[in-house]
Order: sequence, then structure tokens, then C-alpha cells
Amino acid sequence: MFQSFLYEEPSSIITAITVVTFTFLAYLGISEIIGKHLQYSKFWNANANSASSSNFLQAKLSSRIGMLILYTPACIMGFASFLLYPNGGTRFMILKSAVTIHFLKRDLEVLFVHKYSGGMVLGSVLIISSAYFMLAAVMTYIQHLIQGYTEPEIDLKYIGLLIFVVGISGNFYHHYLLSKLRDNREKGYKIPHGGLFGLVICPHYLFEILGLLGIAFISQTSFSFCCAVGCALYLMGRSYVTRKWYLSKFEKFPKNVKALIPFVF
Repeated sequence: MFQSFLYEEPSSIITAITVVTFTFLAYLGISEIIGKHLQYSKFWNANANSASSSNFLQAKLSSRIGMLILYTPACIMGFASFLLYPNGGTRFMILKSAVTIHFLKRDLEVLFVHKYSGGMVLGSVLIISSAYFMLAAVMTYIQHLIQGYTEPEIDLKYIGLLIFVVGISGNFYHHYLLSKLRDNREKGYKIPHGGLFGLVICPHYLFEILGLLGIAFISQTSFSFCCAVGCALYLMGRSYVTRKWYLSKFEKFPKNVKALIPFVF
């Protein structure tokens, strides 16, 4: 069944990379649920007592600098893919564009949309930045390798493009709503509202998953789908603990608001 909508694997090495990547992303999701958080946003100082303050990887960065480090290498990789792989058909062009736009949007949001409090820990920044860079680099490289391969029987690239546009638009809209919760002088958190925030506490994660799923549909490789599912598992774990955080901080937090999927989870 999978052969009808996936390209043939180019090599056993790529298969191994796919399995390792998925396992790593799923592990991050499980780690969030059991309390071993990547240290950014509301959890930037989580586990602070478990590591030495003199540890280089525990160095604190400002949130804005940390977020730029997160997304910029992958964004540069997206732009570089047009130079590294100038040839290719419509699917490859859409994929390179989608990957580049995804990370460019995040950089622009960091610079012009988001309002930050707290900080980020260098070790977490390096983990996430490396993962994003690898996702962009390996996904485009695999697409380059399969140029000339037989196309999957079921073509999903245009459906994927539509899903990607919905995902990136919804993600931006909810990031914009979050940015309007407080002015530049305020540092505390508030219960978000508007959009899908009345149904789930992390609609921006939900739409990010849709965006990544759209990229997977455009690519139609095992690696791209495993990245989308692995990132979804991580964001599920992150949204689960985020909802618990809001419940612990705000007495009036509505109990009917789920973590990620309206009415379900």
C-alpha cells in the first residue's frame, strides 16, 4: 500500500537515517511528558537544579537570540538548496520553496512578531537547531537523490501544497494572537484567546503539524513522513505539559480547553 504514494528508498543508509530521526523525535516527545523538557519558552529554567550552572551547555541566551539560532541554519539551508540542486521538476521546486518559507517565516516572526520573556538554554538551542538543519538538509538531499525515480502512483504534491498553506497561515495567525496578549513592558503569561485558543491551548502547534504534513505530502518520501509524525509526537508531548502548566498557574483556566486536538486531546 505504501508503495502507491511513497518513492522507493534510495539506499539502506537513508532508511537507517529515517529510523534514527523518527526515534529521536519520538524520544523528545516522551521526555517532555516525563518532565525532561527542552529548556525554552515556559520551561526555559526547567531542570535547572539538575545541572551545574558552570556547565557551558547550561549557559542562558535571550529568547530572541536563541530562537534565531534555532531557525536560521535551516533557513540558510533552504536557500542554499536552490544553488546546490538547481535542477528538478515541479515537485522539487515546491518542496525547496516550502522548506525555505517555513523557516524564513519563523525567523521573521522572531524579529518582528513575538514578544519574549525568560530565556533559552544553549544546550536545548543546539539540539533543536541541529534537528531543524538536518531536517531541511536531508529532506532536500533525498529529493535530489530520487530525481528520475518512478513517480508514486498517487500524486499528493498539490494536496500537500494546500495543506502547507493552511498550516503556515494558521500557525502565523495564532502566533500573532499570542503576540497581542501583552505589550513590550509586560513579562507575565496570560491565558490566550481568539482563534482556536478557545478549544486548544496550542493551536499554533496544531497548524505547525499541518504545515509539516503538507511538506511530507509534497515530498512523498519515507523520511519526510517520519519527520512529520516524529515532530507531531514531540509537539503532542509539549502541548500536554503546556496545558498542565496553564492548569497549575491559572485557577480560571477553562477545563474544556484541550492540549492540541479540539475535543480529543
